[in-house]
Amino acid sequence: MTLAQEERKRRIALLVILAIGSWMLWQTPFGSLLLYPFTILSTWFHEMGHGLAALLTGSPFERLVIYPDGSGVAVTYRHVDSSRFSDAFIAAGGPLGPPIAGALLILASRTHRSTTIALTVLAAALWASSIIWVRSPIGLIVLPAIGLGLFIIARSGSEQLREFTIQFLGVQACISTWRQTGYLFSRGGVIGGLPQQSDTEAIAGALLLPYWFWAICISVGIAILLWWSFRKAFG
Repeated sequence: MTLAQEERKRRIALLVILAIGSWMLWQTPFGSLLLYPFTILSTWFHEMGHGLAALLTGSPFERLVIYPDGSGVAVTYRHVDSSRFSDAFIAAGGPLGPPIAGALLILASRTHRSTTIALTVLAAALWASSIIWVRSPIGLIVLPAIGLGLFIIARSGSEQLREFTIQFLGVQACISTWRQTGYLFSRGGVIGGLPQQSDTEAIAGALLLPYWFWAICISVGIAILLWWSFRKAFG
């Protein structure tokens, strides 16, 4: 085994350990506080998935609200000509958008140039979305700050730091849908102090079949995206 292969295996092991550790910490009050910036970032990934899916179907995306407890909502309006398939697509954008984005970030780590571009694009996306859609104090404080940090790393960080950062963020985006498995595998939860149906329940309402079926499909899709992106990035 070459030195490069050993380094790739160590990096994969570290990312897997951090992913599992992050998920476990998110299940505890202390862990949620410790990972608060990543909690806000994962909510941003999720709600932007809903919002961009709405735009792709021709429905307006008015604003994105992130609450202090880390929950959030993308305020969209149903287009007059929307079909049940469009409704399901928008609902699925939340849980599937982040792992798709995460897989692309992991793939970007294949070269130093694409790593720098990906970090810069992600920073720009955080800033642009804060100006256009984000309408909550927590979001307007945390998201631009994360964007600034990513921009500094992209311009001044070492190659190793840039590569690890984009891979770590990619993994975090992929697993963010599992941050609250109780919400994914349920009919709904409390968001901003108000009861809301879950994304999987919304998909079920549009396409039939129970919410847990769609939760399983989404989870399998996330696992496949993670495996595929790791295989391409480290193969």
